[in-house]
Amino acid sequence: MSKLVVYTDGGARGNPGPAAIGVAFGPSTGSGQARSYSEAIGVATNNVAEYRAVIFALKKAKQLLGKERAKKTAVEVRSDSELVVKQQRGEYQVKEEGLVPLFVEAWNLRQEFKSVSFTVVRREENTEADALVNRALDTLL
Repeated sequence: MSKLVVYTDGGARGNPGPAAIGVAFGPSTGSGQARSYSEAIGVATNNVAEYRAVIFALKKAKQLLGKERAKKTAVEVRSDSELVVKQQRGEYQVKEEGLVPLFVEAWNLRQEFKSVSFTVVRREENTEADALVNRALDTLL
């Protein structure tokens, strides 16, 4: 079984406001190199952006790995969003109505892999994903 670590971040300037996501993969995607992605997602809250980053990461991981390899891969999502991590672990309820469909989409995408775990990291440990978010946000101004 292989393991894939992915760092995710989402942010909005204003809450809600212009928002973006950043996702950084390690070299275990099979390509032999690290990959990173950033994207402006329009106007959203910070929490929506954080969820959109996780969803993007899981979809991209499946695409990079392929369906068969994805089923044999353990994915560890590292995020500085305590809310998203603890909701996905089942430690927090999803109380914000707008997050329910995003929670469900992320939950369903998890089924495409051997396992998916979520780890809260401090912002200082998530600098690449954070920089990707800011880079995407800077293109909007």
